[in-house]
Amino acid sequence: MIAATPDESLSRVLQRALADERIAQAADTALIFQDISALESRLSDLQAQFPPDTLHAAAIKANPLLSLLRRVIAMGCGLEAASLPELHLAIHAGADPARIVFDSPAKTVDELVSALTLGCHVNADSIDELDRIARVKNARGSVGVRINPQVGTGKIAMTSVAAHYSKFGVPLLDCREELIDRFLRYDWLTGVHLHIGSQGCSPQMLLDGVGRVLDFVNGLDRRISVFDLGGGLPVSYHRDVAPYSMEQYAAQLREAFPQLFDGSFRLITEFGRYLYANTGWVASRVEYVKRGSTISTAMVHVGADLFLRKCYAPGDWHHDLFVADRSGAIKREETRETYAIAGPLCFAGDLLEREVILPRIEEGDYLVIRDTGAYTLSMWSRYNSRQIPKVVGYRNDGSEMTILKEREPVERIIEFWS
Repeated sequence: MIAATPDESLSRVLQRALADERIAQAADTALIFQDISALESRLSDLQAQFPPDTLHAAAIKANPLLSLLRRVIAMGCGLEAASLPELHLAIHAGADPARIVFDSPAKTVDELVSALTLGCHVNADSIDELDRIARVKNARGSVGVRINPQVGTGKIAMTSVAAHYSKFGVPLLDCREELIDRFLRYDWLTGVHLHIGSQGCSPQMLLDGVGRVLDFVNGLDRRISVFDLGGGLPVSYHRDVAPYSMEQYAAQLREAFPQLFDGSFRLITEFGRYLYANTGWVASRVEYVKRGSTISTAMVHVGADLFLRKCYAPGDWHHDLFVADRSGAIKREETRETYAIAGPLCFAGDLLEREVILPRIEEGDYLVIRDTGAYTLSMWSRYNSRQIPKVVGYRNDGSEMTILKEREPVERIIEFWS
């Protein structure tokens, strides 16, 4: 039996969703899909590559849906919160505070007290924050400090955070003596944290950053018990590009830095994109097709509201896509045309594609956009007050399907702006 291609698998799910009135109604001009089986597989793979006591704190900012956070927790993982509301999301999802990592470059005194009182692990983002913690520290939560290893900029400047200058962390080359002083002064400072960037940074950059911070730790005159590796493992958004696997990354870490795996430290990871990106996708109905002499424009119901980075920085971000008919079946016509794929927002840059060759698109067809599980819904834009689409979770090519989040009602938007 010939295995279904990835596009065929998504098409099968879409057909089942469109045929099920409990899942898709006429008002659902777009549907966000989450492959629960794929997410759980990613979580299991991550856990298998690191020591059993590693705290895998999934980044809430990548995908904050409570139903998914609860699944992450149920599989034995923790959560990484980058704001006080994200901290509340983690608690509401049922996370043990001791398995929550609180990261933010702008924590207030009250936020620090809240997180430490709960018993969270807090990563300070600056020397000043360490000194602030010294004035409010209690006996519960643990504390690390984010160190910028200054290993350079990746291919996407806006998501690279370990250049010589970065808004994040304490620069290692510039502030080494100040860091050493705080480690010697504060016995409650028991951890280090680094993060190189999210997408666009090579695995070698991640390894170089780990190496610099580990060298720093080994040069201290006291023991550090927590080593937070951050996240940032790049994923593939192109079907013809083989992804770099978690197994490869962990093997390289183990070979280069065996100390990280011999029990010297409690490890923390903060992966988000790796867990979610390739496990989500979106289907939008085509509302109109504006035919042109050289290029036609397909008007769809998601754009810069859901794909903020893609629309504002199209050279940095990519999503493979295909066209399905109104039943969800893949269109395979040999006749192909050049299209712009335009979203529904009122500005000229709301374009998912500016010039893409696809089978002939008709009104009522569906555009399927792949690898959308991370940093899309979490970055939803309120511009034009568009409703957040329904989110559908599924297993086994859609034989099990459930609604993870209903389409946002107009009343909630009115309440938001009231």
